[in-house]
Amino acid sequence: MRSYALRVDGERAVLERVDAPAPVAGPGQVLLKMHAAGLNRGEFIPGGLIKGGAAKPAGIEGAGEIVALGAGVSGLRVGQRVMGRCAGAFAEYAVMDAREAMPIPAGLSMEAAAAVPLTFLVVHDMLVLQGRLQRDEWLLITGVSSGVGVASLQAAKALGARVIGTSGSPDKLARLEDLGLDVSIATRAPDFAARVMEATGNRGADLVVNTVGGSVFAECLRTMAFEGRLATVGYVDRTLTAEIDLQALHAKRLTLFGVSNKMRSGDQRAAGVPAFVADWLPAIADGRIQPFVDRVFPFDELAAAQARMESNAHVGKIVLKIAE
Repeated sequence: MRSYALRVDGERAVLERVDAPAPVAGPGQVLLKMHAAGLNRGEFIPGGLIKGGAAKPAGIEGAGEIVALGAGVSGLRVGQRVMGRCAGAFAEYAVMDAREAMPIPAGLSMEAAAAVPLTFLVVHDMLVLQGRLQRDEWLLITGVSSGVGVASLQAAKALGARVIGTSGSPDKLARLEDLGLDVSIATRAPDFAARVMEATGNRGADLVVNTVGGSVFAECLRTMAFEGRLATVGYVDRTLTAEIDLQALHAKRLTLFGVSNKMRSGDQRAAGVPAFVADWLPAIADGRIQPFVDRVFPFDELAAAQARMESNAHVGKIVLKIAE
């Protein structure tokens, strides 16, 4: 089958087109004919989701049609359209843990469905399970035009929160105002705390989503409200250390947490799926939350899709189309 593998070459993640045997669904798995797959920044950052060594199957989320059920799988059927996290998603066929296979709403295209699983599961973990975001609270998102940033904006508005976003591109911020972005701050520098405090009436942000990394971490801390929460979900700046104001952490009763699947077991990853399906799948089905796809690339143009992501030209998710 047609597929891609990913290997680390120094400081670069390199994609390789390979012909590989189709996988077989093992116990508790389903085999999918893949129709589309989403790209994620972390899978292209050496030291992030990928390490050195031999090339590995590329792609970590997608949407497709079930063509075979492994032993012990129930509640799913051959021919069903599903989306979910899965290794080796940039291929004609891939296997998925049946516990992570989510039904695709009838009105959602395969391309839009491929933009849902990893990003929105992470956002649900970040905003609901750990972040406890409430109606009328303030959410700050650094790097709001990223896939996780846009999904966080959409989900927060569905929850009734108010959203502040930072980006180095005024044009990207302008596009996101149509999705409900309340306050736009055009900057890539750690210089936004005063503007966040002004926008919130000196209250600060109840929840901060840091998609950028260590270069803005201390500034994020300065924006936080009493009993505020700070989620670290990425480090595209590749800055992995930052100062922490312990006095502010202590006096303001702040909560700092990370959002990652990197060290979670299969059981732990699957545990959050039922809550996501109950909380947000209806909102995706009825259009209250709409996956924001920046561009869909043909299967043969995955390198171009990777280049667009690494150039920071996109707003929202980049998707690879695999089959009709």
